[in-house]
Amino acid sequence: MPHPTDSTPTFWRDEALPFIEVRAIADGRKLRYGRHAHRTFSIGAVTGGRSTYSNGNTLEQVHAGAVVIINPEVVHACNPVDDEAWAYRMFYLDADWLAQLQHAQGFGMQAGFVPFGQTLTWRADLFAGLNALYDVLVNPHEDVPRKESAVTQYFAALQQALNPAPHASAPREQNQRLARAAEFIEGNYTRTLKLEEICAAAQLSPSYLIRAFREQYGMTPHAYVVNRRIEFCRAQLRRGHAIADVAAEAGFADQAHLQRAFRQFVAATPGQYRG
Repeated sequence: MPHPTDSTPTFWRDEALPFIEVRAIADGRKLRYGRHAHRTFSIGAVTGGRSTYSNGNTLEQVHAGAVVIINPEVVHACNPVDDEAWAYRMFYLDADWLAQLQHAQGFGMQAGFVPFGQTLTWRADLFAGLNALYDVLVNPHEDVPRKESAVTQYFAALQQALNPAPHASAPREQNQRLARAAEFIEGNYTRTLKLEEICAAAQLSPSYLIRAFREQYGMTPHAYVVNRRIEFCRAQLRRGHAIADVAAEAGFADQAHLQRAFRQFVAATPGQYRG
C-alpha cells in the first residue's frame, strides 16, 4: 500500500491478518461522509487539517493530533472544515478479535467486546503509537508475525490507557421489538425490503418504528438496510468479486446505485476500495 499523496483514499489489508483493515488519505477536503456505522471497532489518527467529528450524540471539531475512537454499531461521520486538506489514517478492527484481547487482559466480565467509554483522546503516546503501527503495517518488508505483534501491542496499550469502567460499558436495554426489526433486516437486506414487512416482523406501526429505530440505532430502517448492504459489499470486494456482481448480490438496483451509496458510506468508489 503506497502512502497517500492526494485525494484518492488508499486501503491496506492482508489475508494473513483478516481482523484488521486500514484506510488513509492525505487530502480529504473533497470527501463527504453520510452518517454510517460499522460492525468493526474503528480508531483513527487525524494527521492534518481540521474536521467535524460526530459520534453518537457528540459533535466536536478535531485537528492533527486527535485520536478518534468509534465503538461497533455507533453512527458517526467525519467531514473537513473550511476546505482544509485534512488527512487521516483509520483502522478497522474485528470486534471479536479485540474482545479476546480485552479478556486476556482481564477487562470485561461479559462475553463479547467491551465498548470504550471515550470517543476522543489527545494523548500524544496513543497518537504516535497509531502512526507507528500504520508504518509497520504498510511496510512490504515487514513480515506477518511482526505486523501481528505490533497490532496486539498497540491495542493492548490502548486498553490499558483507556480502561473503560465496567458500569460505563454495560449495553443499554434494547426494545425487543426494535431488536426483532433489526434481526429481520439482517436476514433480508440483500432483497428489496418494504417498510411494512419490517413493521410486520416487529409488530410496530411505521411511524413508531422509524422514530424509535432511529433513537435506538442512530439511523432509519432504510439507512440501516443500505448500511448493511455496504458492509456486505466491502466484504465481497475484499475477496476480489466483480463490482457488478457485488451490486446485484447486495440487492442494489444496478452498479450505479451501488456507486452512489458506496461513496456516501465509505467516501470512496468500489473500485478504489477493492484496489
